[in-house]
Amino acid sequence: MIDQEIILELTKKYQTGAENIWREYCQHVFLSYLFQQEESDKLYFKGGTALRVIYKSPRFSEDLDFSTSLRYNTITIENILVKTLTEVEREGIKTQLEEAKPTTGGYLSIINFDIAGRIIPIKIEISERNGEKQGEVAIINNEFTTPYSITQFRQKLLIGEKMQALLSRHKPRDFYDLYFLLRSDLIETADKKKVLSPALDLLQKTDINFEHELKQFLPKSHWMIIRDFKHTLEQEIKRYL
Repeated sequence: MIDQEIILELTKKYQTGAENIWREYCQHVFLSYLFQQEESDKLYFKGGTALRVIYKSPRFSEDLDFSTSLRYNTITIENILVKTLTEVEREGIKTQLEEAKPTTGGYLSIINFDIAGRIIPIKIEISERNGEKQGEVAIINNEFTTPYSITQFRQKLLIGEKMQALLSRHKPRDFYDLYFLLRSDLIETADKKKVLSPALDLLQKTDINFEHELKQFLPKSHWMIIRDFKHTLEQEIKRYL
């Protein structure tokens, strides 16, 4: 298990609270063992945490999201999770499955990580998809473990699904992720034309308090960006319209 002194150093480096660092540590340990399991190459890492882990988004994220080609195969998914948690516990992290069940479109699990006197809940959502090869391998360098490989949702699909999430659910984190993707030039030109006009329309209509909703998940150096985030994102979108 990681030394608490390292956690303290990382809270200073990333200008954030210890909860975010402990959670991210658990996420990396979990992912590093998950993708060592048989048939884990049929799980495709995606979502906000993937943006941070793979593409270095400044935003800390709470959940682990995957797509899978393991359709109607709950037993295989559960076996992968159980074997992964067995390995995680060998790192000195106690785990408890609070919830684990198939859903209409896939599988949902909530895992409590018991570490250093804290309970860190992490929700895992796995959505089933048609089609064969939808993943690509990425190497993850991080502060907590030796480098490890994962299978991520193909970049175009991952980013496309992120944009659809913004248009359908309008959550603060989705607006921030759009800002990050634009600043990082990760959205293809053709996709910008499809998504930016409706995204701008949603932004102009929203009354979300972005500073309140996002502050705890961003380093202090980014707090200025979210102080007037609605205007900041609006100007960023208009650069491409």
